[in-house]
Amino acid sequence: MGNRKSQIRGPKLIRRRLARFYDSRFPNLHSPPQLHYPAPQPTHPAALKKSDFNYSLPDELIAQAPLAERAASRLLVVPPSPQALVDRQVRDLPELLQPGDLLIFNDTRVIPARLFGQKASGGRVEILIERLLGERQARVQIGASKSPKAGSWIALDAGGQAEVLGRDGEFYLLRFEIPTPLEHWLLEAGRLPLPPYIRREPGVEDRERYQTVFAREVGAVAAPTAGLHFDEALLARLRERGVEFGHVTLHVGAGTFQPVRVDALDQHVMHTEWLNVGAALVEQVRRTRARGGRVIAVGTTVVRSLESAWRITDAAPEGELLPFAGETQIFILPGYRIRSVDAMVTNFHLPESTLLMMVSAFAGRERIFAAYQHAIEQRYRFFSYGDAMLLWSRESGIGNGES
Repeated sequence: MGNRKSQIRGPKLIRRRLARFYDSRFPNLHSPPQLHYPAPQPTHPAALKKSDFNYSLPDELIAQAPLAERAASRLLVVPPSPQALVDRQVRDLPELLQPGDLLIFNDTRVIPARLFGQKASGGRVEILIERLLGERQARVQIGASKSPKAGSWIALDAGGQAEVLGRDGEFYLLRFEIPTPLEHWLLEAGRLPLPPYIRREPGVEDRERYQTVFAREVGAVAAPTAGLHFDEALLARLRERGVEFGHVTLHVGAGTFQPVRVDALDQHVMHTEWLNVGAALVEQVRRTRARGGRVIAVGTTVVRSLESAWRITDAAPEGELLPFAGETQIFILPGYRIRSVDAMVTNFHLPESTLLMMVSAFAGRERIFAAYQHAIEQRYRFFSYGDAMLLWSRESGIGNGES
């Protein structure tokens, strides 16, 4: 895509930074345990390669900070081919959606999950909390020159200490000796783990802006970034338009930043994340479909949640959405048919990432790469704090972004 000589530094630097970040800090996380997830295992073309999802990006297009106004982000509307791409803004969504449509958000809340400390030997330790387990225990990644042993203690820079209870697969279990429950203590003691491609330390502004305005279920290490574009004013205008809202919960884990390390994609093992698709949301989707409304996911995490809760049964040979709470390891890429949504709002994703593979499955790889080329030429901002896309399914049959 584009002039390779002028743009090649961006993706190479991104991949090197991601690999170096995880190899140096968390060297044991290359092979997450395989889980069975409830959705039927898709069949992917064996010939698909990671390199099929590479593109070149100028480094200066990687957004390092959010815009002053959430809804001021640009929005690239991508209808089914061959209809033209349309340049809009996120604040235009009420004009692009119809009364009776259903927007589904991920209501997970990001925790300041990064901690630092010191072993009894004096060695420095970096801790990244993957999941809270009650008031004073957590599953974590630990970065250290030498792996800590069960029964050892870590003195925390923020005060208190943590005991290493043992291993949990590729993770560690820690028990914290701290004055308040871990969820509350982290608000003062923890640091936000901004993505490795944001080359600055997190500031006070990030505590607000790296969080959606509808976040309520505590547990994510990273933000569901498509939701960052929505503010209260935009939500009010969408309600006035007659658009309905639903919520799922998927606690985004640190694995979302890990690079794919194999070229043959049928050998890639996805990271695991916990999700909840409730009965109320399932009923909302059913009612929306019954009245001819459209289901729009706000973010890839919503798609991942809904597809993980999709079941094929005798009564529904094409599948149906059913309530589900638990782990998912679903890997969505071309060859997989996404059935649960008609459209998605999503940010621009990293080269060779599983998220880029997912949106390629949804809208078509060639269509996605044409849209990314357009976005680069038009100087869109990329990744977590960047601009957004409104992708319509290849099967949706909608017009060119106008309701």
